[in-house]
Amino acid sequence: MKHLKYLLLLAIAFSVNSCSVYNFTGTGKIDAKTFQVNYFQNNAPLVEPGIERTFTQRLQNLIQNQTNLNLVNTNGDLLYEGEIIDYRISPTTATADQLAAESRLSITVNVRFSNKNKETDNFEKKFSFFYNFPGTEQLVGSRLTAALDEIFERITQDIFNESLAKW
Repeated sequence: MKHLKYLLLLAIAFSVNSCSVYNFTGTGKIDAKTFQVNYFQNNAPLVEPGIERTFTQRLQNLIQNQTNLNLVNTNGDLLYEGEIIDYRISPTTATADQLAAESRLSITVNVRFSNKNKETDNFEKKFSFFYNFPGTEQLVGSRLTAALDEIFERITQDIFNESLAKW
């Protein structure tokens, strides 16, 4: 019985120790202590006011919530910067009288990621996602908020996976 206690204690020690290499977000060990997210300018031809601020904050919050990195304003070990390059509303399907039955909001963000400690991780890449809505409705108010929430959740998670989780 005494040996069973020691084996159980040893198993717990190994499992707790392994958490320092892998965590539930899939990031593994990150060779950085700080990260910086510069303000993402809205350079899209069609401008929706305020989305650049919302996107920047969403990316900061996601990284803070899924890692133990500290957010800094300058000189971060990891640097995220870029711009919103496309914000587009387009019809996806039409009715018999040639009206839009369904429309799609698409947003594309160009991201430059730099890792001071591991330059092979650096990249510049476009991330995009969309939200479909009835063509008879306007994308304003709570419907716009829901669309932006869904799009930004997907884009920020894709950026996180590309830069830190390596999925």
